[in-house]
Amino acid sequence: MAKWLILISFAVVLGVPFMVRPPDAVKPSDAERLVIITPHVEPIRVEFGLAFDAWHREKFGAPAWIDWRVPGGTSDIQKQLKAVYEKAITTGQLTPAGELAPGFAPMPFDLFFGGGTYEHNQTKQGVKARPPGAEKEVTLSMSISAGFPPERVTAWFGENTLGSGHLYDPPNEKTGDPGQYWIGTAASGFGIVYNRDLLKRFNLPEPASWDDMCRPELMGWIGLADPRQSGSVATLYDSIMNNLGWERGWRTLRDMGANARYFSNSSPKVPLDVSQGEAVMGVAISHYGRFQAQMVMRPGETPANSRVGYVDPPGLVYVDADPISLMRGGANPTVARRFIEFCMSERGQALWQFHVRAAGVTPSDSEPTTWGPAQFELRRMPVRREMYEKYGALMVDPVSPFEIASTVKERGWRSAVAPLMGAFAIDTLRELQAARSAFEAAKTRGAEAGGGDAGVGNATRLAEMERLLYALPPWTNADGTVLEFTEANYKAIREDWKKAEKDGRMAAVRAGWIRFFRGNYARVVELGAGG
Repeated sequence: MAKWLILISFAVVLGVPFMVRPPDAVKPSDAERLVIITPHVEPIRVEFGLAFDAWHREKFGAPAWIDWRVPGGTSDIQKQLKAVYEKAITTGQLTPAGELAPGFAPMPFDLFFGGGTYEHNQTKQGVKARPPGAEKEVTLSMSISAGFPPERVTAWFGENTLGSGHLYDPPNEKTGDPGQYWIGTAASGFGIVYNRDLLKRFNLPEPASWDDMCRPELMGWIGLADPRQSGSVATLYDSIMNNLGWERGWRTLRDMGANARYFSNSSPKVPLDVSQGEAVMGVAISHYGRFQAQMVMRPGETPANSRVGYVDPPGLVYVDADPISLMRGGANPTVARRFIEFCMSERGQALWQFHVRAAGVTPSDSEPTTWGPAQFELRRMPVRREMYEKYGALMVDPVSPFEIASTVKERGWRSAVAPLMGAFAIDTLRELQAARSAFEAAKTRGAEAGGGDAGVGNATRLAEMERLLYALPPWTNADGTVLEFTEANYKAIREDWKKAEKDGRMAAVRAGWIRFFRGNYARVVELGAGG
């Protein structure tokens, strides 16, 4: 009997996902089907699915049904896309020219929707694999140009700039690249989400800069995400490096890491935990921070006095386009382009930032007051400039990304951020926290010791502790040349790093980094104890 009860319970657990999953019958038999791979949260998927279906019925007289695929964050999506397209080349599903081979099924995705420009540029750069019977590998982009007339794209965007970046993939006249391999649909800022109740408990002011996340009294109370698993968070950390510079940037990431309560594999988890009191503050993509603040807002409260707040650090806000890419070999490219057109229409842009429309109101292209989401206020920044000029009064957060975006150029350090942060903070968190505690305690004792011989000795020891705590490991080239991990050397390091990825050295390099940081942190603790 016990055995049968276990089997029945096991069957129930396995069946729950299928019971809560919308049945296939909800898809009308005559509906156009799109398969979209995305990191977007459910409220976005719900609103765009409903709104596109309504728009498509009006424009083309037929329903449209979106089959959303959500394998994880953008890093997880990239891994899946690369695996799928590499296999398509090696099996002959895609020809060396990038066409779908006769007799093969279409590729599994029509669109890649959401993420950042970095991930969509990776999709454009594509994969390298060897076709059947070929002597050499070929490189194919995983996305294709959306192919809209240039005048239409210009009408959507005007000048193709957003801070230091672009609003859409630009054409290149020298190479003949048509551009439009990705098109921005919204804008994402990166800032700090915080819990006002916990800040009062710690007697701290509301954060205004990244330095506020580095306060030693907040050790174990900062919510961070793992940049190795979340492409958007990797962009956030990279933006800190770009704005603060090499030395201060690495130090800030180290101090933030030392204060981490955890490193989540999902960026939306951090705002949720901050709202529940699991962290005092944390890193957040702007719309996740604002959305969570809204979700916990009590009647009568405003964003200025609710329990959860969000801030874009003044002068340090990196704003990135949140793109959509048309995938190579998809089953329904015509309807996929229609979805992009809808996203770029004023009605589609309104979904990101308008208030929820009144119940029972049907959207009309000619009536802006009828636009907006049906259930969820998404609180994201539209990417078309005219939306702010024409409809600012209808927005929940009429903050223009074109006014707050930093213009500091990308410095080319992103490739180092995730692996190094993994080694000096994520995989060595407890050792880092012990070292930071020892260093802060030594600073306090040094201040109390004052001058004299004792003071000089303390200062020397403190300087060595600081050097060890914030040091970066040397890099050894394939030929044995050792380079200090500095800003001046990074270009040369990056070139050999690419070779190391190909020849299999990186596993040993990463293991060596962890030993380096653990050894340094242990020595900091010893020095702090007088050793």
